[in-house]
Amino acid sequence: MRLGTVIGRVTFSKLTPALEGARWLVVSPFNREHFQRGPDDMPGLSNEPSLVVYDNLGGGVGQTIGFVEGREAASAFENPPPIDAINAALVDNIFYNPKK
Repeated sequence: MRLGTVIGRVTFSKLTPALEGARWLVVSPFNREHFQRGPDDMPGLSNEPSLVVYDNLGGGVGQTIGFVEGREAASAFENPPPIDAINAALVDNIFYNPKK
């Protein structure tokens, strides 16, 4: 699982029938720099490419989420749809205390 900030939503004009009515989020994934700076200095955007994540938990713009990518993202469904990432957690707080 990776963490990232929701920076937007996606609306599709055409979609696979199995995914009609689904919610989609644009997510900027966290990288090592986010955690090394500390929680008070975490910017919303990283230099990592953003990705589109299937959302069944109700994540909103500005919220931190935990997402799963790859084959594991589709394995939560009885008939696996063609998705590459799914929202697996809504994150309230991040505690990171590295040893110096």
